Amino acid sequence: MVRPRKWRKVCCMPGKNRFGPLDDSDESCFVSMTLEEYETIRLIDYEGFTQERCAMQMKVARTTVQAIYSEARKKLARVLVEGKRLYIIGGNYQLCEGNEDFCECGGCYKHRQHRQLVSQAKKEVGGTKGRPERDMGSRNME
Repeated sequence: MVRPRKWRKVCCMPGKNRFGPLDDSDESCFVSMTLEEYETIRLIDYEGFTQERCAMQMKVARTTVQAIYSEARKKLARVLVEGKRLYIIGGNYQLCEGNEDFCECGGCYKHRQHRQLVSQAKKEVGGTKGRPERDMGSRNME
């Protein structure tokens, strides 16, 4: 009996999921990258995580991260060298809901929203510090 695959935690979906040469109109020539492969590239190469820290973040073994990362790098090399399109789709992942306190990647939607709200609140508090609040609706528009 085959062991079931473990879901890999992915913190955020990519902003774009298709990349490739600008002058190529051949849609049939592409490389497919899974979301967990994208996540290892994002965490290790972009965020600067070690493979161990990446494994903790994705809730898998370090050897699993190493294998996923190796495959992702091969695919990126193939896209660059052969001039193919890259599509980021599918995989065995579970999207992070931002419930974990230790999530340090900053990619989780919930964590980004929280940081934006805190930043906005600080601007609002800092912007009215020492000044009385004005009712913007009562301004005379001429």
